Formats: sequence, C-alpha cells, structure tokens
Amino acid sequence: SKPELRQEISNFLVTIINLNAFIFLIAGLIALIITNRITNSFSLISDKMKEVNLGKQNEAIAWNRNDEIGELVQEYNKMVAKLGESASALAKSEREGAWREMARQVAHEIKNPLTPMKLSIQYLQKAINNNQENVKELSASVANTLVEQIDHLSKIAADFSQFANIGTVKAEVFDLHDVISSLRDLYLSNQQVEFVWYPLLEKAMVNADKTQMNRLFTNLFTNAVEACRERGNCRIEVNEQKDAGHIIISIRDNGEGIAPEMQERIFVPNFTTKSSGTGLGLAMCKGIVEQARGDIWFDTKQGNGTTFFVKLPVVG
Repeated sequence: SKPELRQEISNFLVTIINLNAFIFLIAGLIALIITNRITNSFSLISDKMKEVNLGKQNEAIAWNRNDEIGELVQEYNKMVAKLGESASALAKSEREGAWREMARQVAHEIKNPLTPMKLSIQYLQKAINNNQENVKELSASVANTLVEQIDHLSKIAADFSQFANIGTVKAEVFDLHDVISSLRDLYLSNQQVEFVWYPLLEKAMVNADKTQMNRLFTNLFTNAVEACRERGNCRIEVNEQKDAGHIIISIRDNGEGIAPEMQERIFVPNFTTKSSGTGLGLAMCKGIVEQARGDIWFDTKQGNGTTFFVKLPVVG
C-alpha cells in the first residue's frame, strides 16, 4: 500500500541521512586528528627553531616517520648540526684571536720597560769606557732605574697571570665583609684618602673564590683612588644594599669621571684610561664577578666622579 511504501522510503532516507551524518562525523574526526597531528608537528618544529641559539648546544628533533614532516625535520637537524660546527669554529677563531692579541700586548708591555733599561746600561757602559769621574753616582742612578723597570715587569707578569687564571676558581663560603674590612684598613693610615664604608649590619655570606674577590675589590679601590688623586681631597665611599637574594656593593670616587668615548670599552681587555698599565684590571674584575654568577656595571658623570656597582648572590 502507499502508506507502507512511503514509510519504507522515509525509513530509507533517514537511514541514508544518518549514515551520511555518521560518515561526515568520522571524516571530521579523522580530519581533526590529522590536523592536530600536523599542527603539533609544526608547533614542535617552530618551538625548537625559536630556541636555536649560537651560544648553546641545540637539540635535534627525533622523528621516526618518513613523511613530508620527516623531511622538514631532517633539514632542521642538518641546520642544527651545521650551526654547531659554525659555533665551534667561531669560538676557536675567537680564542685564537684573543690569544694573538694577548701575545701582542704582552710583547708591547715588556718592550716598554726594556727600552729605558737598555739605554741606561748603554749610557753606563759608555761612561765606564770613557773613565768618567761620576761613574759611581751614575751606577747608582742606573741601578734605581733598573729596579723600577724590573718592578714594572713583575707587575705586568702578575697582571697577565691573574687574568689568565680567572677561570681557575676555588669557591668557598665566606663573609665578604672580611675582604672589604682588610682592604679598608690599608687606607686608614693614608692621610690623602678618605675611605668611608657603610656595611650592612648583617653578614654578607657569598660562595666564591676569596682570593679573586680580594683581587676584585683591590682593583676597584685602587682605580677609585687613582681616579681622584689629582684632586687632592680623595674620597672613596663604599655602600651596600640587599636586592632579592643578592648584595650590591657600590664604590664611588670623587674624580673627574670617565669620558663618554671611553665608557663602551671600559671592560675590554687591554683598554686603559691610564698613561701606564696593562689595561687588564677592569676586564679581570668583570671576569671574576661573572665567575661568581654576579654582575658589574658603572655610572659616571664627568666632573662628578664614577660609581662602580658589584652585584653578587648571597648564601642563606
């Protein structure tokens, strides 16, 4: 009958519609899974590419499937490998360049005191050969010159030795106030220097190389004194403050300040604002502070002096 036929047709259409809906649902789920899989794959590659850094070890991506994404991963891994090789070559070149520059600087610094030593000895030889009457006085003068230049050579050797040994760290936990206190005592009898220190009331315990910390503050205090020596009324002010698990020590002088054209290179090895010196002092200071996981910077105004800041992590 017609009603039964219509019912069968209706049931058939409903079945077809449900089947199509089910197929579309399955297809949608499969498409969603494939899309998520592809998206996650590209997200993984994108995140890895964002983490690529020339200064660190970059990890390769593990991908077992041999598909289009696998080819992209292979190219990424090749790039990471080449980047690692380039970084190693660059580091080697920088090390070789640094040591060549260091050797050139050592030769230059040694040559400076050798020249007056040679001239003084030649002058003394000439005086002896000519039987001059003041040979004894001249010998004493030449001897003083030689002693001064030998002391200068010893200082050069010590500076370069200390700079080369920055990486050799013997860390220990100690109170930084002990180092500053012993150095402060050296200036108490100096009538030309007013040394003022405002320490924190609590101990400043740090985990670092005590010998290197002594070198660090010896250099900074010496530089501060030399910066204001020409003024006559030299004042060195040392302040301390705590900052989120760190101690910040500031060393302020009342010198002339650092010229703008010199400020960018102040921590560069072999750069110096002095007429004499190896130019390694502040470079060594920076290396020591960084070895102790700290930071060093400065603030200067011409005519108003310079303040160096040393930030170090404290223990406890």
